[in-house]
Amino acid sequence: MIERLITHEMADKDLPALSIALVDDQQIVWAKGFGFTDPKSKKPATAETVYRVGSVSKLFTDIAVMQLVEQGKLDLDAPVTRYLPNFRPRNSFGKSVTLRQLMSHRSGLVREPPVGHYFDPNEPSLASTIASLNQTALVYAPETRAKYSNAAIAAVGYVLERTEGQPFAKYLKRAVLAPLGLERSSFEPTPEITKDLAKAYMWTIDGRVFEAPTFELGISPAGSMYTTVTDMGRFMSALFAGGPGSNGQMLKPSTLAEMWTPQFAPPGQKTGYGIGFGLSELENRRTVGHGGAIYGFATTLRAMPDDKLGVVVVTTKDAANAVTNRIANLALTAMLAVRQSKLVPQPEITSPVDPQLARRISGRYVNGARIVDLIESGGQLSKLSADGGEQVRLRSIGDALIVDDKLAYGEKIVVRDNAIVIGDETFKRIEVPKPQPAPARWHGLIGEYGWDHDILYIFEKDGKLWALIEWVEFDPLEQVSENVFKFPDRGLYDGERLIFTRAKNGRATQVEAASVVFKRRNVGPEEGAGQLRIKPLSPVSALLKEALAAQPPKEDGDFREPDLVELTRLDPTIKLEIRYASTNNFLGSVFYSEPRAFLQRPAAEALVRAHRKLKEQGYGLLIHDAYRPWYVTKVFWDATPEDKKIFVADPSKGSRHNRGAAVDLTLYDLKTGKPVAMVGTYDETTDRSYPDYPGGTSLQRWHRELLRDAMESEGFSVYEVEWWHFDYKDWQQYPIGNVQFDKLK
Repeated sequence: MIERLITHEMADKDLPALSIALVDDQQIVWAKGFGFTDPKSKKPATAETVYRVGSVSKLFTDIAVMQLVEQGKLDLDAPVTRYLPNFRPRNSFGKSVTLRQLMSHRSGLVREPPVGHYFDPNEPSLASTIASLNQTALVYAPETRAKYSNAAIAAVGYVLERTEGQPFAKYLKRAVLAPLGLERSSFEPTPEITKDLAKAYMWTIDGRVFEAPTFELGISPAGSMYTTVTDMGRFMSALFAGGPGSNGQMLKPSTLAEMWTPQFAPPGQKTGYGIGFGLSELENRRTVGHGGAIYGFATTLRAMPDDKLGVVVVTTKDAANAVTNRIANLALTAMLAVRQSKLVPQPEITSPVDPQLARRISGRYVNGARIVDLIESGGQLSKLSADGGEQVRLRSIGDALIVDDKLAYGEKIVVRDNAIVIGDETFKRIEVPKPQPAPARWHGLIGEYGWDHDILYIFEKDGKLWALIEWVEFDPLEQVSENVFKFPDRGLYDGERLIFTRAKNGRATQVEAASVVFKRRNVGPEEGAGQLRIKPLSPVSALLKEALAAQPPKEDGDFREPDLVELTRLDPTIKLEIRYASTNNFLGSVFYSEPRAFLQRPAAEALVRAHRKLKEQGYGLLIHDAYRPWYVTKVFWDATPEDKKIFVADPSKGSRHNRGAAVDLTLYDLKTGKPVAMVGTYDETTDRSYPDYPGGTSLQRWHRELLRDAMESEGFSVYEVEWWHFDYKDWQQYPIGNVQFDKLK
């Protein structure tokens, strides 16, 4: 039953590897790996595969502190400056920060330090990381509200380092990991540990997947632990035994009881944060544990201390904590049912939303001030609230839709006529008018900031400036002043600010977001600039000569007879800007002798229908390229660097352009005759080319979707990495062509 859910989730969510361990008191009753730790070498995942477990690390840091509390070396309620005299974040609230506050996320400290933060690949020392916190100010008064903080637990770890006079990782090994017998666990990436470390993977909203970075965090006490599910099983057995490990005592039972007590909570509250542990309930039983998310890895560790049942699940896909949570909860519920001789619950298995239904119900729905967008892309449906959060995929279950995503699971939606029902609330569908242009004062702020491994997107939506941070969290921003904005009072960076620094031309060069400086990324030509170009691997003239002398690959098959039609002969109001008949293209060279555009007749007629639909809304089609002789495709491939080859076709297979069934195009405004502004430019070899790229302005994205809707309604589909490239549905039925334009009638 559990394996059935794991197998389904791994296939549905494209999880490379997953390991799980189930604990019944002092026994690991089941531990197994699924998938591959390295998909390329097909090395199987096992129960002994090493993973990074992110914030599960915090439990071990906090346990080490509680050991010193037991020994009388530390006082949870003394000002932390007793142990770190130079710890001086700005505090205007008149209440000192203590270890108890830091360990229960009630200190009001920023989420990330300016140095050594989650994004920082420079691997600074723990001392430098903590020293940088003196550049920050408390976001909230201590003890007044929960604010999750990696910086807080990093400071706790530095207290250990300073108090015991030993580097944090070595001290944790000696004081906590070794007594527990966790021989496959470490806060350091030693060769013995990393030889069995699984490869992990990142993913993005616009559809990219890439290997996760492996740098060490400056905030190591908060998230740098390496371990296996079997070691975590042994850890839970020690918790159930009241503190003893295989090689020594971890903590006293009374200390564990204190850690499992809600901190700064009203009487009777059972959930929230204890000291280190997250406290919740399942099947009316209390649970303790922690989740973990670090580049490419997602972890759930959850235990029922009163029933002495526990589970740990780890996978190698970034932020897939909804998956690990769901599997962990099912496992605990099943173990409890078996113990009680009750029927074991069966997992819900969802199915894809019908693509036609997805297209039909996509749109905006409102209930009072609350707004929900259902977004269709590639036949799939997702949901995003207008007040931000995560964009989550929907699937079908019975007669309803259900949120079933790596990021979340469980919310159900019932579809009605022009309405949806979420819970007991009905949201009515409304028409979304064409967006207004984004305010000019924000143009210099919109763009990408940060690092390749973790990009901060600043974009405009519905008349507000938004941020997409840590790849998955959408946040509408509140403007405080010209260059200062504020995150919402919820989410990853609740209550923190973004401060933009502009150059003289008004274009921001960086943004300090939640105390972290993100430098602007120069990902494409600036607004109004020309074509983005790449440096060819060899001179284009030499490659062109070689390609003209070569022959297309031979194909077997029963193909249709080519019937290429010139588009402007079917409708002269279709405009042409054939980039490869000029030097205004990504290689800066001329490839066509004439600026003409051809498609196979069925595709050409479908394109004309799309063009005429768009004219009703004040737009027309502007063609950049259509049929492309094979020799040009060969030049593109041979000239393009390896990391950009995703944007060009492999000549050994031929392209859909070569078959006369693909077209590159954009919109032009019928009133002005000018091309409309899209999020990215044509033939731009950057992430802005992806059809679901989240940046830019509402109007740019609206234009992009208008083009896509018109083309898809006539049998075209957008290419997954180029918003301007559309393939006709019958492209496979035509042979590769290599006839030059001057030979076509």
